[in-house]
Amino acid sequence: MDITIKDAQQQVDDWIKTVGVRYFNELTNLGILMEEVGELSRIMVRKYGEQSFKESDKQKDLADEMADVLWVLMCLANQTGVDLTDALQKNFEKKNIRDADRHKGNEKLK
Repeated sequence: MDITIKDAQQQVDDWIKTVGVRYFNELTNLGILMEEVGELSRIMVRKYGEQSFKESDKQKDLADEMADVLWVLMCLANQTGVDLTDALQKNFEKKNIRDADRHKGNEKLK
């Protein structure tokens, strides 16, 4: 089943208002987002970096950790009135203008 960003934001909102009772406040959700990014980072540095896995990390799922980050980001977007579809489209436009030739000339990327 494909889902749009707009649909996902709505589903998160529906879930929060029914199962989750209400949103945590914005600063709490910002803290939760940082925690989730930390959990994602922990898996990434063990899988792709030099750190070895601890036994407790071996069962962690990279995709699930990424989804946790996305979930909380959508909560924050809903709480602050940000349409992530619109924001992402505008961000692509900004990057296409600002960075049109920037990376092509970067010797570090060759």
